[in-house]
Amino acid sequence: MIQKSYDNTSTLYIVPTPIGNMDDMTFRAINTLKEVDVIFAEDTRVTKQLLTHFEIKKTLISSHLYNEKNNCDKELDYLKQGKNIAVVSDRGTPVISDPGYILVRKAIENDYNVVCLPGANALIPAYVMSGISGGPFTFYGFLNSKETKRKKELKELAEYKFPIIFYEAPHRIMPTLKNIKEIFGNRQGVIAREITKKYEEIIRGTIDELIKNAEDLKGELVVIIDGNHQEKDFSDLSIIDHINIYLKEGKSSKDAIKLVAKDRNIPKSEVYKEYHKK
Repeated sequence: MIQKSYDNTSTLYIVPTPIGNMDDMTFRAINTLKEVDVIFAEDTRVTKQLLTHFEIKKTLISSHLYNEKNNCDKELDYLKQGKNIAVVSDRGTPVISDPGYILVRKAIENDYNVVCLPGANALIPAYVMSGISGGPFTFYGFLNSKETKRKKELKELAEYKFPIIFYEAPHRIMPTLKNIKEIFGNRQGVIAREITKKYEEIIRGTIDELIKNAEDLKGELVVIIDGNHQEKDFSDLSIIDHINIYLKEGKSSKDAIKLVAKDRNIPKSEVYKEYHKK
């Protein structure tokens, strides 16, 4: 399926909204909200305040985490009539740790256009200001609120080489940082708080230093933890034990053999012969 975004097909617009500073609303976002026929909003009360600020009057439909699936029929009814829809969350860009994904998928499955406007979000400014890296990163969003599940998630992320970006709530920031320290070690990290707002604050340092400064933090929090830069030492492992590490991770024997050869800087044929001696 090829989408021609501006071919006059009925369109679902994903419209970012300010995460704290109203001046971050783009001209295009304002005009789009004025021009669409209806707005699906995470919280109609929050969106009504936004629309009032920009003198926009528009029909609002509540569409949040718990009723989004039920709104698909309404969405399709509007699109079938040739009308355009906007989707907004309370703050930032819909779908990114916010509702909107189900409506996007339903529009795509029914051959309607989905267009996302560029605009406000918390993760990109936080990453750019972090000073940790300017290269690839992993955005994870919210970790599980239950500690046992949160630790399991962190163990799966512990070997990632690139910085990892999390969102976190103030009441969970301390236990989350302590879990990260326990599993990741004392890496470099950043907490970005209240991005774009008057009380914006960036805390940089080791995870131990973040923990010392994280008591009583309030507001929207973005946590960035540097990637794992430790070189793995496989010298004490046999080739077979080394291969088994990758097999347990779900790799095929073919891929495991390639990875072991790369890790040990030896010919793939040597690893292959050793593996097939079993």
